[in-house]
Amino acid sequence: MISITVTALVFGVIFLAELPDKTALAGLVLGTRYRASYVFAGVAAAFLLHVLLAVAAGSVLTLLPRQIVHAITGVLFLGGAATLLMKKGEDEEEIRKPADQSFWKVAGAGFMLILVAEFGDLTQIMTANLAARYDAPVSVGLGAVLGLWAVAGLGIVGGKALMKRVPLRLITQIAALLMLGLGVWSLYEAVVA
Repeated sequence: MISITVTALVFGVIFLAELPDKTALAGLVLGTRYRASYVFAGVAAAFLLHVLLAVAAGSVLTLLPRQIVHAITGVLFLGGAATLLMKKGEDEEEIRKPADQSFWKVAGAGFMLILVAEFGDLTQIMTANLAARYDAPVSVGLGAVLGLWAVAGLGIVGGKALMKRVPLRLITQIAALLMLGLGVWSLYEAVVA
C-alpha cells in the first residue's frame, strides 16, 4: 500500500536536496545539446536504478531494532544537512558530445553520466535513510524517483530560468533545514522509544 504522506515528504526532501546538485546542471547541459526526451529517458532510467538500490539498502536497515535505526538515520540526516550547508558552488563538468545523436547514444550518455555521478550521492544515501526510517519501501521509492525525475526534467527543460528566480543558496538552506528537522526527530525517537 502507498502512503501519500510518506511519498509527498520524500518527494519534497529529495527534490530540494537534488536541486543544487551537479545533476541539474548536467541535465541542463545535455538538454541544450540533444533532444530533451532522449536525455530524460536515459537520466530517468539511471535514477530509477539508484532509487531501487537505495530502497533495498534502507529496507535491510529495518531488520535492526527501531532505536538503532532511528539513531543511525538521525545522525545521517544531520550529516546530510551539514553537507548541504557546507557545499560550495559546483562547476559545470565537461560532457562529451556523442557523434551519433540517435536515441540509444543520447539516452546512453545521459544514463552513464547519472549512473556514475550519482552513485553514493547524498540523495541516494537519504533515500536509503528514508526507506529505513519509514519502513514503506514503495512509498519512499515512488517519492524519491518522482523527486529526482522532477529535478532532471527541470534541469533539462528550464534549469536556468528557475535558478534565476530562486537563489540556489535558498533552495540549499531549505533542504538542509528539512534534513536537520528529520535528523533531530529521528534522534528524539531513538532516545524516547
